[in-house]
Amino acid sequence: MKSWLIRAVSLCVFNVVVLLLIGLLMRSVSVGWHALWAAVVLTLATLALKPVLLKAFRGAASKSASSRTKVGEKIVQYVLVFVVELIVWVLTVLLSGVNVAGWFWGYVLPPLYLLIAWVIYDQIDDRIEAKTGEVIGSVSSRMKRTDSAASSPASAPAASPEASIGRDELRDGLTPEQRRMLDNL
Repeated sequence: MKSWLIRAVSLCVFNVVVLLLIGLLMRSVSVGWHALWAAVVLTLATLALKPVLLKAFRGAASKSASSRTKVGEKIVQYVLVFVVELIVWVLTVLLSGVNVAGWFWGYVLPPLYLLIAWVIYDQIDDRIEAKTGEVIGSVSSRMKRTDSAASSPASAPAASPEASIGRDELRDGLTPEQRRMLDNL
């Protein structure tokens, strides 16, 4: 299994949990069973759209970076990340069954929760991926051992004398009588 697939599945499961928590903690956001589809949309937007938007916004912001102080540059970077999170959240709401009531509580606050959740996910992502890789590796090695044990000749039933004579004849093309004659020479 590819590492990107493991990462996508673990992110999707994490997003389901985060969306359910957002739905439970905020009265202005109704998630319910739509959390499953919303997590798929959120995962795809996170993996495909988020890097593209961050690169584009950072490229645009870097043109004026020389006129800002270090603190000003950090603030601009944080605002850019929040804007990207806001775009991803709006797309998730529009493309899934998540219902939002109120602009501030429904559209501004959930991206902050997503940002905090993704910081947490970033901290545990490598461990999840490593543990999943270990589990997949051990399962595949067990399957290979089972397959090789089933196909090994040691586990095959003992051959009859006629079968072994036939195998010997196939190897050298001699019948048992011809083989005895050659041995006597």
